[in-house]
Amino acid sequence: MIQHQPSYEAILNVQFHEFEALALQIFHYQATENKVYRQYLDLIHVNSNNVNRIKDIPFLPISFFKYHTVRTGNWQPETIFTSSGTTGQTPSQHYVKSLDFYLQNARMGFEQFYKKVEDYCILALLPSYLERSGSSLIAMADAFIKISKYPQSGFFLNDYQRLIKVLKENEASKIPTLLLGVSFALLDLAADYPMELTYTIVMETGGMKGRKRELVREELHELLKNGFHRTTIHSEYGMTELLSQAYSKSNGIFYPATTMKVLIRDATDPFEILPNNKHGVINVIDLANVDSCSFIATEDVGRVFEDGSFEVLGRLDQSELRGCNLMISSIL
Repeated sequence: MIQHQPSYEAILNVQFHEFEALALQIFHYQATENKVYRQYLDLIHVNSNNVNRIKDIPFLPISFFKYHTVRTGNWQPETIFTSSGTTGQTPSQHYVKSLDFYLQNARMGFEQFYKKVEDYCILALLPSYLERSGSSLIAMADAFIKISKYPQSGFFLNDYQRLIKVLKENEASKIPTLLLGVSFALLDLAADYPMELTYTIVMETGGMKGRKRELVREELHELLKNGFHRTTIHSEYGMTELLSQAYSKSNGIFYPATTMKVLIRDATDPFEILPNNKHGVINVIDLANVDSCSFIATEDVGRVFEDGSFEVLGRLDQSELRGCNLMISSIL
């Protein structure tokens, strides 16, 4: 069952009732044209012609992006997104055919839950990402800053004094502001320079990266709410290996963009999809990943609710990842 690649336009404009059909079209296309994914399907003895439902689609372990070029078709990347990783770890590499498509999708995904990007002053506090190259988050934030109609939008590496000045001026002028920050930097700001942010959305992107002790999301948000006198803290869920994002406006409950769907697999059986409200490991369908692989088995633990929203509860430990690593070794 050979399928052709759907257009970027069809992906960007997908409707809820069209999602499954488009996901299956992409699956059959990638099962044929993606060498790594095709080898993985062969390894687990899946005949793609027998896959006719979303829940029967196999998900590629996310670790494959560390050791293989995951690419559907034959093309040269316009850019390569890389993960930060930690010392001694192999970073993931996500080959991106069209940076413009990624940025279009990122903007549309954001605007499904918020106002138009240009209506916000975008303040990006992302030091750990700015200090390296290849960050998809930096690419998105940079595009949003350029779209914003407010000239004070920008990146703030370690210049907290300038950031505080802009935040206070925006609050005084009641300017809608998005403070997008990595967790450890937002914690430092909240602890050292507490202030009341009424007209500012505080959005954490995760990421302690060894800078501070790891915090559960509830503890992190309580500290940020206290420091910024906010009743809610927002969150963004994305990763190097994906081109779509999900957003949470409160309580750590994420809502995926229309190009994204989350399923939960059994931690002890990677091929069993669990019903809603059951705890397991997150699988992501990302239609925007049409040029790499749209079916990613992450290492995040969570659960999905009836309305398609989900929460992230933590990460798998290394013992639970050994099975995936054995499969990777079989293709190396």
